[in-house]
Amino acid sequence: MKFEKWNIGTPVQQDVDLLCAAGYPYLLSTVLAARGIVTPESAAEFLDRERCLSISPLLMKDMDKAVARIQKAIAEGETVAVFGDYDVDGITSTVVVMDYLKRCGVSCLRYIPRRIEDGYGLSKEAILNLWEQGATLMITVDCGITGNEEVDYANSLGMDVVITDHHECKEMLPNALAVVDPHREDCTYPFQHLAGVGVALKLVLALGGESREDALFARYSALAAIGTIADVMLMEGENRTIVHCGLESLPHTDFVGVHALLKEVGLLGKPITSIQIGFVLAPRINAAGRMGEVDLAADLLMTSDPAEAEELARALCELNRERQSVEQAICADAMRQIQTLRDEDRSALVLASEKWHQGVVGIVASRLSEKFSCPSFMIHINDGMGKGSCRSYGGFNLFSVLESCSDLLDGFGGHELAAGFTIQEENIPAFRTRMNRFVRSSMDGELPVSSLEVDAPVLNLGAVTLSEVEHLSMLEPYGSGNPRPVFALLGATVDAVQSVGQGKHLKLRLSKGSARFDAIFFSATAEECDIVGGSRVDAAFYLQTNTFRNQTSLQLQLVDIRPSLTASRHEAEALELRERCCSNAALTAQEKSRLRTSREQFGACWTVLERQLRKGKIETAELPFLRRLAVAAGGNESFLRTALALEVFAERGLIVLERNNGRVRLCLMPMQGKVDLFACPYLQRLQSELR
Repeated sequence: MKFEKWNIGTPVQQDVDLLCAAGYPYLLSTVLAARGIVTPESAAEFLDRERCLSISPLLMKDMDKAVARIQKAIAEGETVAVFGDYDVDGITSTVVVMDYLKRCGVSCLRYIPRRIEDGYGLSKEAILNLWEQGATLMITVDCGITGNEEVDYANSLGMDVVITDHHECKEMLPNALAVVDPHREDCTYPFQHLAGVGVALKLVLALGGESREDALFARYSALAAIGTIADVMLMEGENRTIVHCGLESLPHTDFVGVHALLKEVGLLGKPITSIQIGFVLAPRINAAGRMGEVDLAADLLMTSDPAEAEELARALCELNRERQSVEQAICADAMRQIQTLRDEDRSALVLASEKWHQGVVGIVASRLSEKFSCPSFMIHINDGMGKGSCRSYGGFNLFSVLESCSDLLDGFGGHELAAGFTIQEENIPAFRTRMNRFVRSSMDGELPVSSLEVDAPVLNLGAVTLSEVEHLSMLEPYGSGNPRPVFALLGATVDAVQSVGQGKHLKLRLSKGSARFDAIFFSATAEECDIVGGSRVDAAFYLQTNTFRNQTSLQLQLVDIRPSLTASRHEAEALELRERCCSNAALTAQEKSRLRTSREQFGACWTVLERQLRKGKIETAELPFLRRLAVAAGGNESFLRTALALEVFAERGLIVLERNNGRVRLCLMPMQGKVDLFACPYLQRLQSELR
């Protein structure tokens, strides 16, 4: 199991039926009902996709000031600097604004900080460099909102500054000519969740004027979609419109670098969804910034030369392969560090090393947060100074907690889900202690466990068809707030399992009743999943189509698999029979015969159970535990007799047995002398009635 807990939705069947009756397919209706969309009217509203951005960009605070200053620079032939950021959002933001200004005939300078050498955000050295090259106006994109000192420095040089950003604001805003950020407390713009590239796009639309909005949106929506998806923004409102329209325009975008990258990764000419952007394109663009070659990605997106674009796309993909290798090494080292942490330091993972690549620690922090269900802070140390990246978990607000730790930090920035910071090496132990204390207090002592959100179990297996799966695309685009649907198949049987992809992945054949499904589980092994042919399992999965040799079939892409918590008919009958035996209910002669257990069978079960309990108490789901114990003990009717054996061991005082909501807790009791199992009233009754 990758997740300790599955939260399985239970949509009301009446709601599903109502949506189906209105013409919505079964699987789509199931997901909608599971997400609280239960009427045909609300479904139509949710599935409707806007074709344009209907909110005026001028409703954003200071947008009018930004437009006036930039239009003055265009009219008077000033040199304008665009100061960006090294992630996908920052790179696409930079390209959108640069491309617009160049098309207006503006002399532009581009500056994107190098992640390792320069760090995040504005710097006085970079500002001076831009001013010396003749820039009289600097526009920031996806950064700048916390750069108070740097903006004051630019002002002292005589350089005007227009800030566009989407990150959280500090109490005091920079003293820029215009500060455009929907998170400003005095900004009444009705949609706060734009990515940096969304704010940059709004700036360009405002500059072009209402008459050119449609044409400009068509030109830049593809880049805006890539940046919005990569920055994991809330997939509602204007973000949904940007991504939907951007994905539609992607195949015929004017940016040749996008086509070259699609070709290099094998997606040219194929349907592109938010999934491909998030898992294929975005990591490659991000690799440039992470590996210290951010200009490579920016050049790719800005070039108009197809040959140069192909060369840059190849280089970018090679850089991404290098990034993956570095990431794996850092992950392994981080796991070794985690094993040495005290229990009180595991509520928030604060890890540091001089060996780690600063550009890659953020990805590893994300992996660790998902794996260990807690916020993660990865710090690269160089000459006594640490540069950290952190990722949230369970709604923990990173920005506010970093603000409360500002006395230990040299600087920080970001938002509630992801942030960066700088810290003196000597302050890391105190930071670790305080951060763990914050997490524990915010969770009221109950730390989160890794949880998988499942929309619903599939009850009507006959409705799982290619057509039904294709209709799920009506829910696109997926993202934060509108995740890709996850379904569950409960009580399935593993008919076949084999390793594929040089042992890195699993291919399975699952069945339930007469239904059969092919499944793939990436980055998993049979040993890790504890499954073999014949195992009874619950499977959580995405539904997808798989095309091989021009044949398209339905496939389950597994998200997780676990020993089934759903009893089979045979198991349910056995548990019911055990219950009747222990409650002195009437039993037939055949039932008594099935329950009768020999000393050898009890002995085999006790040997296995005692060996496990001597290692410590057992807390686990009862059904899978009984199956494993029954297999280890062996014998006919082993599940039934194993279930009865636990009751006998508990009644005789050999173990403590507690049950709670499908889970069992077992502890070994100290023994004094031999215990006569057959003095148990359950067994005495069976013995006497069978004489």
